[in-house]
Amino acid sequence: MIRLRIQNIVDSTGAELLRGDAARTAVGVSTDTRSLAKGAFFVALSGPNFDGNRFAAAAQRAGAGGLLLRGPASELGSTLAELPAVLPVLAHADPRRALSDLASWHRSQLDVPVIGITGSCGKTTTKNILFELLSTVRNTVSSPNSFNNDIGVPHTLFLADQDTEVLVVEMGTNHPGEIAALCRTARPTAGIITNIGASHLEGLLSVEGVAREKGELSASLPRDGFCVLNADCPWTPTLRASTAARVITFSVGGDGDLDARDPWFHSGGTTFRLEGREVTFPLLGRHNVQNLLAALAACRGLGIELDEVLPAVSRLSGGHRRMERHDVDGVTLFDDTYNANPDSAKASVRVLAGLHGFERRILVLGDMLELGEFAAELHHAVGVDAATNGIDELVLVGDLCRATAAGALEGGLAQEHIHHATGVAEAASFVRDTWRAGDVVLVKGSRAVGLERLVSELLEGR
Repeated sequence: MIRLRIQNIVDSTGAELLRGDAARTAVGVSTDTRSLAKGAFFVALSGPNFDGNRFAAAAQRAGAGGLLLRGPASELGSTLAELPAVLPVLAHADPRRALSDLASWHRSQLDVPVIGITGSCGKTTTKNILFELLSTVRNTVSSPNSFNNDIGVPHTLFLADQDTEVLVVEMGTNHPGEIAALCRTARPTAGIITNIGASHLEGLLSVEGVAREKGELSASLPRDGFCVLNADCPWTPTLRASTAARVITFSVGGDGDLDARDPWFHSGGTTFRLEGREVTFPLLGRHNVQNLLAALAACRGLGIELDEVLPAVSRLSGGHRRMERHDVDGVTLFDDTYNANPDSAKASVRVLAGLHGFERRILVLGDMLELGEFAAELHHAVGVDAATNGIDELVLVGDLCRATAAGALEGGLAQEHIHHATGVAEAASFVRDTWRAGDVVLVKGSRAVGLERLVSELLEGR
């Protein structure tokens, strides 16, 4: 756990110390009074619907070692009156900016490899895999869950201390400039870009815009670092040209530095050949082979031999709601509801198509968000993909999925096998009434659509 002198916080953020001893030390950093550990420094973040300053007294009662409030000081009189005079209190015009500045200062105190991970899809799974592998050989700290924005990345950095040997930082974006800002905070020494695809097009406008934004990670890397790139992605030459770092590539049946051969999918997961070895791991799909290869390439970049980490591959989990398997009344149910974009939806279609030994393949899809003017076209393409890859029943939730239905019909799936539900409850009821023993069901959708509730309803009916 990191220890921060109040004076360090003042110096790194430019905050004004209103009261308390600057020599006092806080232990850790928190932005949430519900999970604040005793002695932690509390940063009062505000949003459209809440004012972080209102939680100052709650932070003090929880044992905070100091507070940073949104100033100016002249407006904090009533808040300060509720707090003991000995508690260090700082004021800053922009606590969110101060959080990033403090994290950047803390990063400067660490002499440790920092691996940044971004990409249109697969970044969280790749991060989870890399953390699981590295943890078997190095003291590794990684982003919890999907802490990948200008609040989550600082929290990840604050988890690292002088005992940390590798720090893994996930970086997300939905508008230009975000990756560059996160790189200024985290200063990665190495990077992984899983792929470039149609994601967050509302803010990034085009796939070229996505590549430009994700490429800020590769462009930020030092000459003595390394950058892991997907040789199967058409944007890799552009990304390679953007970096001064050493490039390590991966591929599936291609010409990557790490190349997986002959992948096949089965009830135990996926098996493939890698540099003369047979590798089996419990995750399904070509896209997860790519995620694993990206993590293995990063291990190699750190000087770790594959044989040191491959024993851990058979125990990989992948993460919550990422192709999680459940067995319900003789039906195999895959929960892939963490999030969705067109590329990850097509990957799920191919996973389902590649599963054998089942009576019927039932695919449940929800709207994919943040696609801007391309939404209808991209939803339509996923429908065509589902129809041409042997999906037997297609269940759709959301208005945008009307284009998916049209695509499936165009792709050759009969109308009686395309079912459009008005909401999650109706979709769950239909699936429950339709499935039978021996079927396999895969549920995929953006978090905002709430298809995880559909999975919960199906599981509760066991």
